[in-house]
Amino acid sequence: MERKDKEAFVEEVAGLLEKADVMYVTDYRGLTVSEIAELRGALRPSGTLLRVLKNTLTRRAAAKAGRDDLLPFLSGPTAIAFCGDDPVAPAKALAEFAKKNDALVLRGGILEGRPIEATDIKALAALPPREALLGQVVGTMVAPITGLVTVLDGTIGGLARALQQIADQKAAA
Repeated sequence: MERKDKEAFVEEVAGLLEKADVMYVTDYRGLTVSEIAELRGALRPSGTLLRVLKNTLTRRAAAKAGRDDLLPFLSGPTAIAFCGDDPVAPAKALAEFAKKNDALVLRGGILEGRPIEATDIKALAALPPREALLGQVVGTMVAPITGLVTVLDGTIGGLARALQQIADQKAAA
């Protein structure tokens, strides 16, 4: 690789590192090209870009982007998944692929500016999808209002039944 190509590579990777709030670092040693392509395909629906990177150039890019917390993960064959808005979907895809292929090893990553370990990625993968979590939050917020409506409905219904019984008694007398 020529010097100008290396400089362009460092610039490109530094840009990716600066933009991504979430990235997962993996060791892909032992995966075939077709398996890496399959992994990329599994990550694509979540808006995740998987890049196989050279560690020395990635270290330069990390230093340039101010991502020094990424440096401990850069040893051996490295592929980084640069994630979109949802950190759970790519974590699920990586964890599922790692279950099927022992060659893929999760090393760790960066989640919203903080380093995380491989166990944290697996814990993220165990979470329900984002839509389900949002549904649970909305359900929790609506529950007190629903309870209030139920209580008020019962009180008003009881009052209406009592008035109807009084009206029925007066009509019978």
